[in-house]
Amino acid sequence: MKPGTRSFYALAVQRAIDHIAATLDEALDLEALASRACLSTFHFHRVFKGMVGETPLELNRRLRLERAAARLVARQQSVTEIAFDAGYETHEAFTRAFRASYSTSPSGFRQRAFPRIEIAATCGVHYHPEGGTVPFVPRDSGGQHMEVVIEQMPALRVAGVPHTGPYNQISLAFGQLGAIAGPAGLFKHPGAAMIALYHDDPDTVPQDQLRSDAAIVVPDDATLPAGLVEQRLAGGPYARTLHVGPYETLGDGWARFMGEWLPASGHRVGAGASYEIYRNDPRTTPKEELRTDLYIPLAS
Repeated sequence: MKPGTRSFYALAVQRAIDHIAATLDEALDLEALASRACLSTFHFHRVFKGMVGETPLELNRRLRLERAAARLVARQQSVTEIAFDAGYETHEAFTRAFRASYSTSPSGFRQRAFPRIEIAATCGVHYHPEGGTVPFVPRDSGGQHMEVVIEQMPALRVAGVPHTGPYNQISLAFGQLGAIAGPAGLFKHPGAAMIALYHDDPDTVPQDQLRSDAAIVVPDDATLPAGLVEQRLAGGPYARTLHVGPYETLGDGWARFMGEWLPASGHRVGAGASYEIYRNDPRTTPKEELRTDLYIPLAS
């Protein structure tokens, strides 16, 4: 591992945490946070969530609740004022969120003899009335020790069907892809492979606005039928890891890959899209035996 690269991600995430903690009353600007980290919004969010165990928005909400708990203990504001300061539009919504984290109402919390404002978090970052944050503890659920191969990938020409909506519904686009690519003979070409491209972060973009593509790798001389959109994926160094199991757990694999392995690897993410290539047929393969290669472009 290259300490400098590890430090690059750790420092970028720590700066983002410090900014979030210092601006709890401001709306989160994920694009600005990512820009400060010199990463795309998509890659920044995955690295942040993988290293911290929370998204920036989840961290912000938790710190606001901890601040609210501290203010309840101080007894200098009404519960309603504290609720509004915490970002809740109604006393009832605040009470529901507070009870979920502290197992009592805000009023009940004020009556506790020894109130604890900290909500459990693996990163170790909590609200401090005097300001500032402690260095966060990077999450490690085993992702740092994933089996990953660095390989030179060729540039790929892909033809696909765009999909807008929840990622778990991309099978609809793959159905359309099969209906078009099959009769056109695209699956018969050497090297043909089913591939999915994901362009948005599902934790930051509304489900109905997520953009993805169900695609197939095609040779340069193949004629594309109507209904398929051509894209080019840059060649170069990529990190590849194999995910074995249901497609429903691919998100967990990506979280470990981007948020744990990458920061500890000595590599930095490069330009271009991350993608998945499916190595067997879900129609004939048991879910627990499905094999999917995950690819991250690396900076040269």
